[in-house]
Amino acid sequence: MREVARITEQLQRAFDGDAWSGPSLQATLAGLTAAQAAARPLAQAHSIGELVCHLTTWTLTVAQRLEQRTLTPLAAPDWPPFPATPDEAAWQQARQELVRAHQRLLAAVQRLPDADLDIVPDSGRYPATGSSDSWYVLLHGTAQHYLYHAGQVALLRKSF
Repeated sequence: MREVARITEQLQRAFDGDAWSGPSLQATLAGLTAAQAAARPLAQAHSIGELVCHLTTWTLTVAQRLEQRTLTPLAAPDWPPFPATPDEAAWQQARQELVRAHQRLLAAVQRLPDADLDIVPDSGRYPATGSSDSWYVLLHGTAQHYLYHAGQVALLRKSF
């Protein structure tokens, strides 16, 4: 099996598969209402809706960086706002945007040759976004990012 296929599997498992660590991101988000997504049971913590919007930004950013093979700036603000009183349609739209971003990322990953995994992307004209991480590290970090925030969602869910 190609290494890119293994990484794709790990991204998929973390996002909506059988993650080794526990429930996947999508399993953790399942069944939440818009009101729950907007709630702030911990005043200093992000809401679940904000976490979803943040994950969408970073998933799109990694997809764009892979597509362009350079370190592009963030696709959106790092922590986009989520409405304090969203309706169910807005919540479902936010979740669908995350799914679409994930699908775009998977498509970009699958076009990456294994030989490119050790390449450290050039920051080009965006030196402020510079990183010394290879594509390999960036992609594994994305799977870890999904699960890190899934854990936060799981803790916030316990307050409902």
